[in-house]
Amino acid sequence: MVQNRLSAAILGFFIFIGLFFGLYFTGSLVAESAIKIKEYERTVTVKGLSEKEYLADIVIWPLQFNLASNSLTDLYNSIDNTSSNIKEYLISNGIESNEITLSSPSISDKSAQQYGGSEIAQFRYTAYQTVTVYTDKVEKVRELQSSIINLGKKGIVLTGDSYDSQTEYIFSRLNEVKPVMIEEATIKAREVALKFAEDSESKLGKIKSATQGQFSIDSRDKNNPHIKKVRVVSTVEYYLSD
Repeated sequence: MVQNRLSAAILGFFIFIGLFFGLYFTGSLVAESAIKIKEYERTVTVKGLSEKEYLADIVIWPLQFNLASNSLTDLYNSIDNTSSNIKEYLISNGIESNEITLSSPSISDKSAQQYGGSEIAQFRYTAYQTVTVYTDKVEKVRELQSSIINLGKKGIVLTGDSYDSQTEYIFSRLNEVKPVMIEEATIKAREVALKFAEDSESKLGKIKSATQGQFSIDSRDKNNPHIKKVRVVSTVEYYLSD
């Protein structure tokens, strides 16, 4: 009987020791995991900007003119002559014929209008037409624009004050420059994060999340619309540790 009690006591002691150390190591692992989880909760979010200037590679140049006449036949003849002279001028100065398009002429009949008062207009019919150049010869178009007075010497008057007659410059190579700019934005974001980690006496960890902003393309300024400013911002969140 005494021997059985002794054996039970020894067995109980070893069970107690096993449970004690088991709980101790389990508690240590849980504590260590909690510390790691707490460390990984520390993050820093930074932004990196990439901004570059590129020359536009496509230009859309509308040349719009207005004409007036009391004879519809004469008006159409004047439209044909004027558009032909403009097209001839462009081709003789390096623009290809397939880069030139003509819009349908827009004709207004003053006598058919039911408003405008009782004053009789000098010309019954007025018309406007647009000759549009669509080309990758950006510098050539800019040269022609500076010498457009030559068309005036031929009696051709162009309207340049309407929205439809504004020259448009396009940068179409965005997909080519995207990889380089994204890389630059990411590098700059990491530089900011490293500086923050250094100042806070921390170590920069892995990336937790990253988002890329939309690319924007704008004219550098109103006097140089053919120079495009391309920019993108990347937002990156990093883990921090001691």
